[in-house]
Amino acid sequence: MAATDPENAATLVSPGSEVLGPGHTYGSVTDKISSIVLTRGTGKKYKAGLALAIVLLLMLNYAVTVLMAVGVGIFGINVPVGWGFAITNFVWWIGIGHAGTLISAFLLLMRQKWRTSINRFAEAMTLFAVACAGAFPVLHMGRPWLAYWLFPYPDTMGVWPQFRSPLVWDVFAVSTYATVSLLFWYVGLIPDLATLRDRATKKFKQVIYGIFALGWRGSARHWKRYEMAGLLLAGLATPLVVSVHTVVSFDFTAAIIPGWHSTIFPPYFVAGAIYSGFAMVIALAVPLRKYYGLEDFLTIRHLDNMGKIMLATGLIVAYSYIMETFMAFYSGNPYDRFMIMNRMTGPYAPVYWVLIAVNLVIPQVLWISKIRRNPLWLWILSFSVQTGMWLERFIIIVTSLHRDFIPSSWGMFYPTRWDWMVFIGTIGLFFTLFYLFIRFLPMISIFEMRELVHKTAEESTH
Repeated sequence: MAATDPENAATLVSPGSEVLGPGHTYGSVTDKISSIVLTRGTGKKYKAGLALAIVLLLMLNYAVTVLMAVGVGIFGINVPVGWGFAITNFVWWIGIGHAGTLISAFLLLMRQKWRTSINRFAEAMTLFAVACAGAFPVLHMGRPWLAYWLFPYPDTMGVWPQFRSPLVWDVFAVSTYATVSLLFWYVGLIPDLATLRDRATKKFKQVIYGIFALGWRGSARHWKRYEMAGLLLAGLATPLVVSVHTVVSFDFTAAIIPGWHSTIFPPYFVAGAIYSGFAMVIALAVPLRKYYGLEDFLTIRHLDNMGKIMLATGLIVAYSYIMETFMAFYSGNPYDRFMIMNRMTGPYAPVYWVLIAVNLVIPQVLWISKIRRNPLWLWILSFSVQTGMWLERFIIIVTSLHRDFIPSSWGMFYPTRWDWMVFIGTIGLFFTLFYLFIRFLPMISIFEMRELVHKTAEESTH
C-alpha cells in the first residue's frame, strides 16, 4: 500500500482496504461527512421518512394524553397480568441501547479500529432508545405525575423510596446509564462541532456550533484533556453494559414467580440486549450507507463484524433458552415445569414458536460468510432479531403472569389499541430524534476517520 502526504494530507490508494475505502485524504473525509450536515440538505426520501416519524410521534402524544386523562385501564393489563406492553417495551428499548455503549466504550478500550465508522450514530441510538425506554415505567404507573417519588429528594416528612424494590433500582440504573452515555456522546462530538463551526457559512450556524464546541481550537492541551476525558468516560461506561440490564433483570429475578425467579437472567438479559442492540445498529447502518453513499466508511468489513457479534450473542441467548427449559424439568419443581409446558403448548404457544423461529433458527444463517457480507440479507436478519427479542420479553412477562398459582386467578392478556399506539408511537419518537440527529450533527466521527486515514497511511509506509 502506498501513501502520499501533500499539504499535510494522507492519501490512501489501495483498493483492497477494508477498514476505510481507497483514495481518501484528511480533506476528503471532512468534506464528505460535513457536507451531509452543512451543504447537502434534505431529499424527498428524508422528508418522507421524517414526516412519517412525526405522524407516529403525534399518535404517541394523543395516546399519552388519553392515558393521563383516563388511566391505565385503557391498557390490556388486568389482575393476573399486571405487567403488559409497557414493561415489555421498556426492557426492549433498554436492550436496543446497549450496542451503542458497547461500541463506544468497550471497543475503544480494546483499540478496535472498525468501531470508528459506527460509534457516533450508535451512541446517538443509545440516547434515543433510553429516552423511549424511560417513558414506559412512568406511563405504567397508576399516577404518573407522582413519578418523582422514586427519587431520593429532600423530604421534611422523612418519606424515602423503597430501596429494596427493583423498580427503584431501575431508576438509578437507567438515569446513570443515560447520563454517562450522554456525556460520552457529547465529549466525542466536541472536535467535530468545532469543524462544523469553522466550515459553516451562515452566521447563526457558526454561533450555535461554536457554543457547543466549548471554545475548541485543537491545541495540544485540548487534545490531551479530550483523550483523558474520553478514556475515563469509556472506563465508566463499560461496566454499564453489564450492570444496567443486570439491574433490569432483577425486576424479574427478585420475584418468586415461576419463569422469573432464575439466576440465569442477568447474563441472559445482557447477551440479549447486545444481540438486539447490534441488530438495530445494522438496521440503521445499511440504509444510511446506501442513501448517503458512505460505502467507503461503512465497509463490508463493518457489517461482517457486526454479523459475527450478533451470531455470538445469539448463541448465548439460545444456550439460555435451552438451560432454562432443562432446569425447569431437572429441578423437579412442578410450577416451573408447568410454566415451560404452558409456553410451549398453552394459549400463547404460537407466539413462543414464532419467537424460537425468528430469534434462534433464522439467525443461524449468519454462519455463512456470504450472508454476513450481504447488506440486504443482513438488514432483513436484523428485523428478524428485533422481532424475536421483543417477543421474548412479551413471553417472559405475560406467560409467567397469566397462569397464577391457583386456577381461579388465571386470566388472559389482550393488548388494546392504546397499547399498540403507545408502542408504535415510541418508534416514531425514536426515528424523529434520529432523523434530526443525522440532519444537524455528523453521523460519523470526522476526527476519528481522519486519524484512521493517518494511521493507515503510516502503516503503509513501513
